[in-house]
Amino acid sequence: MNILTRQDCERLDIDDPLALFRDEFQLPTNNIYLCGNSLGAMPKAALSVASKVITEQWGTDLVKSWNQHSWFSMAGDLGNLLAKTIGAAPGEVVMTDSTSINLFKVVSAALTLQPQRHKILMEGSNFPTDNYTVQGLLKLLGERYEIVFAEGNEIISAIDESIAVVCLTQVHYKSGCVLDMKAITQRTQAAGAISVWDLCHSAGAMDVDLNGCNVDFAIGCTYKYYNGGPGSPAFIYAASRHHGKGLQPLTGWWGHQAPFNFERDYRPADGITQMLTGTQPIITMAVSKIGIEISSRANIQQVRQKSLALGDIFLQLLETHCAEYGFEVISPTDNTRGSQVALRHEQGYAIMQALIDQGVIGDFRAPDTLRFGLTPLYIRYVDIWDAVMAIKSIMSEQLWQLDKYHHRQAVT
Repeated sequence: MNILTRQDCERLDIDDPLALFRDEFQLPTNNIYLCGNSLGAMPKAALSVASKVITEQWGTDLVKSWNQHSWFSMAGDLGNLLAKTIGAAPGEVVMTDSTSINLFKVVSAALTLQPQRHKILMEGSNFPTDNYTVQGLLKLLGERYEIVFAEGNEIISAIDESIAVVCLTQVHYKSGCVLDMKAITQRTQAAGAISVWDLCHSAGAMDVDLNGCNVDFAIGCTYKYYNGGPGSPAFIYAASRHHGKGLQPLTGWWGHQAPFNFERDYRPADGITQMLTGTQPIITMAVSKIGIEISSRANIQQVRQKSLALGDIFLQLLETHCAEYGFEVISPTDNTRGSQVALRHEQGYAIMQALIDQGVIGDFRAPDTLRFGLTPLYIRYVDIWDAVMAIKSIMSEQLWQLDKYHHRQAVT
C-alpha cells in the first residue's frame, strides 16, 4: 500500500471534476466541516434569496405572491426538482413537512394497500425517529398491529407473506452501511408487501434510483446533502401506480381535490398532492431551493465516486497514522459504505469535542461513535488529510483528557 502524502491529496483536488462546486458554499475559515450528514453547509446564494423573499415577495407583494411568485405550486415544483436526483418521475415527489410527519403519512398509506396484514418490518438499530413514529402510529391503529425488527443481512429472510410494509433506511445513520434497495424491494414485493424507504442519508450523496428499483414509497430530508438549511422541509415520493389508492390520513386542505372550492367534506387529490396537508413554510422552502438546484446540477456518479474515494483515503490515513489509538472502524470498507466514516472509541465524545475545538467539525452518536460526513460538493481531499492529522495530534498529545471535553452538551 502506497503511503499517501498531503501533496497527493492536493493533486487529487486539482483533478477533481467537482472542485468548482465548493465556491458555491459559505464555509467557515480555518474549519474542516465533516458534518454535512447532519446539517449541510450554507449556499452563498441563500442569503440573497431569503432577503428577496422576505422584503419583496412577502414585504411588498404580500398575498399576491401565492400566484405571482408561484408560492402555491412550490411544493410540487421543488418535488419535481428533487425527483431528478433520486430516479423519480415528474409528479411523483412533493416537498412538505418533516421527515417524521412524512413517514407517518407514507406508512399509513402503505398499510391501506395491504389491509389484511398487520406487521411492519423495520431495522431497530437505525435512526430512532422512524421507530418512534411507527410505534405512535400503531398505538392509534390498535393491538393487532406490530413491528418486526431485523438487522442487516437478516432483513431479506425476515420478509414473508405476513409482512404488510417493509420500512427501512437506505444508509444506516450511524455505521453508514448501505442496504441493497433493489434486492430488498424485489423480495418485499414478491412477498406481497409494500416498500417504504428513508433516504435521509443517501439522497443527494449517492445515485438513488427509486423507479429503477420499483420502490413504492420513500421519504427524505433536505437539510443534509441537499444543503437546504436547518429544518428545511422533507419530501415524499409515491410511485404513480399508487396515486389515488394509497391515501395518507392527515387530510388537510392542501391535499384536497380542489382546495379553493372550500367544500365541507374531504375529496383526495388524484396525484402526489394528496400527500400534502397544510400551508407550506414558504420562506424556508424558497431558501432550500438553492441547495437542491446545486445538487441537481452535479453529476451524481462523480459525486458517488468522490464520496467513496474520500472515505477510502480517510480509512487509509487512519490506519497509517492512528492505528495505535484504539479506534474501531464500524463503516464498511467497500462500496456498501454511504457518504460518511464512522469510528467507535470508548472516549468518542471527548475526542470529538477536542476535534471540534481544533476546527474539525464532526459529530458523536451515543454510546461511542464518532461520525465524519463526507459531502463531495465542498469537501476536499486535503481536508481529509488535515482531519486525520488532527485526530493523530489529539490522541498523541492526549488532549481529549482535558476536563472541558467531558461535559455533555444538549446536542452531540
